[in-house]
This record gives sequence, C-alpha cells and structure tokens, in this order.
Amino acid sequence: MESLIIRHIQAELDGDIEAAVSVYTHDVEHDFVGSPSPSIGQDAAKRVYERLDAALSTEEMTLTRIYHGAEHCVTEHEFIASVKGAFPGIPEGAARIRGRLLHLFEFRDRLISRENVWAGPFTPID
Repeated sequence: MESLIIRHIQAELDGDIEAAVSVYTHDVEHDFVGSPSPSIGQDAAKRVYERLDAALSTEEMTLTRIYHGAEHCVTEHEFIASVKGAFPGIPEGAARIRGRLLHLFEFRDRLISRENVWAGPFTPID
C-alpha cells in the first residue's frame, strides 16, 4: 500500500498525471471532497489532476501520519504550494499557500480503487 501511495504522491509532485493515475484501477473512484460528485475512472481522475495542476504547483508535501487497515490506508500531509490559477478554497490573490490533506485510499487487485481527499484550510503564506 505504502509503495503505491509514495509513487502516486511523487507523480503528483512531478506533475506527471499519467504516472499518478497508473496506480489506479480502471474504475477508480476519485472523490475530492467539496466537488459536486466523485470522478469515476482513470480518465475522469486525469481531468481532476489537470485542473489541480493548472491551479497549483506543490513545493513541499510532508507526511505527518499514516494509518493502515486490511484494504485501506489513511494519510495526513501538510503541504506548501505556489498558486498558478483559481481553485475552490484558495484565497484570491494568494501567491503561495499552506494547507493540510487527509487521504483515504482503498485498494483492490494491488492498485488504488478509491481515493477520498479532504483538503484545507488553505492559508496564504506570502
């Protein structure tokens, strides 16, 4: 589980969307809490990452906690990002932000079958 999560997070940091979704099942449920509904499937997840990549450039991502179950893993991260565009919850005019992320990952067939992301609050740091 941890190696998949590490590969996924590193791909996000590198801006490599293809690699980020390569650890997902074909029918992954990607739920960025606050979105109208979860995205279903790798192509829909790619679109989520394209919007995120257009809005933010993550500079630092620090794992603060990790909890395991039989088929799931919960991680907590703190991050710092440069703001490139608009995104819900990002204060208008902020150049850089700090925030926290809580991820709930579920696994099936040695891949991530669900990612539930809770983010915020986003705080300007510049």
